[in-house]
Amino acid sequence: MSQVWDDVDDYFTAHLAPDDDVLQAALRDSAAAELPQVNVTAPQGKLLHLLAGVQGARHILEIGTLGGYSTIWLGRALPADGRLVSLEYSAKHAEIATRNIARAGLDKLVEVRVGPALESLPKLADENPPPFDLVFIDADKANNAHYIEWALKLTRTGSLVVVDNVVRGGRVADAGSDAPDVRGTRAAIELIGSHPRLDGTAIQTVGSKGYDGFALARVL
Repeated sequence: MSQVWDDVDDYFTAHLAPDDDVLQAALRDSAAAELPQVNVTAPQGKLLHLLAGVQGARHILEIGTLGGYSTIWLGRALPADGRLVSLEYSAKHAEIATRNIARAGLDKLVEVRVGPALESLPKLADENPPPFDLVFIDADKANNAHYIEWALKLTRTGSLVVVDNVVRGGRVADAGSDAPDVRGTRAAIELIGSHPRLDGTAIQTVGSKGYDGFALARVL
């Protein structure tokens, strides 16, 4: 089935989310630098772009930059006076991402901050930024619930929160798992389901990244 999933993703990408030279270069340079090959797929990138557009997003927060591929998809949805803050743990990843973002012509709109996100987020909050219209969470899964809690502090009513990679190959359904990624993801899903300021869902997906999925929540 995996070949079928790849073929379908290739078809969707060709007609609905075609990579251009900038996006291809971002993937190529990330691979050359031996970054983990866990970036979003082109259809997922296009979905983020569409969500940001539907939101009329002017301020976007991304937790987990990697090589900047998803950052470019999100940044392209911003108006000329928009702002995207992306938090990245690895200085090496941030360096590659910064070059990719500059090549995309988005360096005036996008700021990549280096360091553990749970240290960067309080500093960001202290700056009292305008509420973020969209938050994309794609970092270490053990801290997913903590990232959602920070997203609530940094957003407004009507903002969207997207959490990537929530299926964990189906392991998310295992209530007895001790794996940090599963426990963190389950905590995030249960927080979305129980928090009075969140209304959300999660969707299972298949494609070139295999069996995966994402959660989407609206801030009330």
